[in-house]
Order: sequence, then C-alpha cells, then structure tokens
Amino acid sequence: RATYSRLFDWLVWRINQSTSGAAGKKDMKKIGILDIYGFEVFEWNSFEQLCINFANEKLQQHFNSHMFTLEQQQYSDEGISWSHIEFKDN
Repeated sequence: RATYSRLFDWLVWRINQSTSGAAGKKDMKKIGILDIYGFEVFEWNSFEQLCINFANEKLQQHFNSHMFTLEQQQYSDEGISWSHIEFKDN
C-alpha cells in the first residue's frame, strides 16, 4: 500500500509540475476526479481517496446494472407489464 501511495503522490506531483508552467501556482491548472457525488476538491488528494472513489464508482455501476438492466430483463422474461427505462452506461 505504501508503494502505491508514494507512486500516486509522485505521479500527482509530476503532473502538477508539468501543468503549472512558468506562471506558478496562481494560474495552475487542476485535474478533478468526478465521482457519483460530484467533484471533490481537497487540499491534498491521496491514493486512498482515489481507491475510495473507485470503489464507490464500481458499487454504483453494479447497482445501476442490476436495477436498470438485469431487473428489466427479468421483467421481460416473466412477462410483467412495465415501462422500459432508458439507461446509458458511461
């Protein structure tokens, strides 16, 4: 875990160095990670936070797949009358 954490910190540092340019921190660009709850902006983002966000996304993807795809397929298979829900999986 410590190795991945240090690698993540180095990677973020390297990206920050390459995107900051000559203007310094004032005009520095930012990269945000969008998750199911929206953008999270922390002073310091850790590898653990990335793992938490990734796990949350996978859980949400599983829930969506089950509710919008598998349940609808089961309704069709059982001949239940229902309105189809359009769902785009991104």
